[in-house]
Amino acid sequence: MSQAPHVAQFRLPPANQNDTTRHLSGDLNLDDIEIQAVRDPLERFHPVQNPILSAARISVVIPALNEADNLEHVFERMPREIYEVILVAGDSTDGTVELAKQLWPGLITVRQTAKGKGNALACGFWAASGDIIVMLDADGSTDPAEIPRFIGALLAGADFAKGSRFIAGGGSADITRLRRIGNWGLSKVVNQLWGGQYSDLCYGYNAFWRRCLPFVTPDCEGFEVETLMNIRAARAGLQVHEVPSYEHDRRHGTSNLNARRDGARVLRTIISERVRP
Repeated sequence: MSQAPHVAQFRLPPANQNDTTRHLSGDLNLDDIEIQAVRDPLERFHPVQNPILSAARISVVIPALNEADNLEHVFERMPREIYEVILVAGDSTDGTVELAKQLWPGLITVRQTAKGKGNALACGFWAASGDIIVMLDADGSTDPAEIPRFIGALLAGADFAKGSRFIAGGGSADITRLRRIGNWGLSKVVNQLWGGQYSDLCYGYNAFWRRCLPFVTPDCEGFEVETLMNIRAARAGLQVHEVPSYEHDRRHGTSNLNARRDGARVLRTIISERVRP
């Protein structure tokens, strides 16, 4: 039986590169990554604005299906010290990839091996080469300017830094009453089963050291991916620090979230993880 995870609440005050495309095929492992272009040996230079972000190489993974209208807002708030940004655009048809390459020179694009957000994140994670991996939504709901909070928590000793809308300093402009109640109930179940102290089970803004990949990499397709990763972090006994995060409204477009459908998927994920050897 794995050691019960420690969950802490963490608070902090808030040169060009060759274009590279990485493709994954078959099973998700490092041997399957095909590098289409060699990274410029000279890393991009930006004046250091935040020493926290300069303490480790940071890879930001963004799953984005037809999110072209939101990308300008996302990238203009991205800290310049980020080592690499990896976009997994699925079958986008609105110019998401082309626009993202204009907005962030040196962008890395990855093709999915299957459908869904869970698979997109898994493909992006294994393509990342940084010391720290940050998962970020492309719809503008998660603020890239909060990344230093997550990195600070990892540098302070956490293995996994988990965003929470329900601790001091966090909040949401988007969550409905039904989703809030469901999140609370599902968090209680997971905490009881795996000895965690999660305050926000279903939020997708997280960061972790790359060495944790074998423990937390998802093998699901849908929006249950965040719950699955949180459960696996708990199962592995990782040091989890929660950091406050504010969830904004989606900038443009319509969300694919459905409280009842996705809640049922999350519940099935909890049950399947409980019975998994």
